[in-house]
Amino acid sequence: MRQRSSRGSERGERGGRERGGERERAEQRYVYGVNPVLESLRAHAERVERLFITEGQLAAKAAAEIFSRAKDAGIRVERVPRERLAVMADGGVHQGVVAELRGFEYADLPDLLEAAEASGRPPLLVVLDGIQDPHNFGAIVRSAHALGAHGVVIAKDRAVPVTGVVAKASAGAVEHCPIARVTNLSRTLEELKEAGVWIAAADPHSNEPLWGARLDGPLALVVGAEGAGVRQGVLEHCDFRLRIPMLGQVGSLNASVSAAILLYEAARQRGMSRPGAGS
Repeated sequence: MRQRSSRGSERGERGGRERGGERERAEQRYVYGVNPVLESLRAHAERVERLFITEGQLAAKAAAEIFSRAKDAGIRVERVPRERLAVMADGGVHQGVVAELRGFEYADLPDLLEAAEASGRPPLLVVLDGIQDPHNFGAIVRSAHALGAHGVVIAKDRAVPVTGVVAKASAGAVEHCPIARVTNLSRTLEELKEAGVWIAAADPHSNEPLWGARLDGPLALVVGAEGAGVRQGVLEHCDFRLRIPMLGQVGSLNASVSAAILLYEAARQRGMSRPGAGS
């Protein structure tokens, strides 16, 4: 991949303006299921307000760690009937535990670029255009974290925010993978270009197959919603478009599957050099 020149000073000035106010936060939320709750406790115990447990349903090993971390962080644990957990989890599979968290704290766009700089690796970001299915969103965040992306970018409008369902679908990855929420995706893509990042969109109508593209440099992968795909107005701000070659008769893939394939190819080209990766 060609190297795009970076305008670090501009990025710094812009970052300062973006961070002038309070970091954006959603309303309080419930996170449910063993892995999402444990990841919340491990990564940000200070954000957990209360834990709700159903006796006899939580596995002994998970219960031991949850109670230990809750005690260390001074978090109140309440034992409640299974029916109450079902209401908190909105019918989802709660596995006997629900955590009440403060509102999710979204990152700023410069935070993602700084995380990449600190890692010593070229930036790898995922930009989501119009993803409204929380399961798809959560699965994408899970893949992004697993395959070395430095963060995910979503729009404030026409996109699902981080909810308990998203956290569950991500297996707790939302607590580790920075997520930035922006007002205008097209403007954000231009800001990323100014910061030296190349923009590649998933597009089933492109003539350029994924396998022929170089994805080892500073890169943002843009993935659209199922059916609609990446909007034309957003595509116009992308440097190139990539098609995932397929042999079957179905012409498109689930959005989270497409994102995972794109991320895996980018990680493969970058050597997946994290110690123990691939084992």
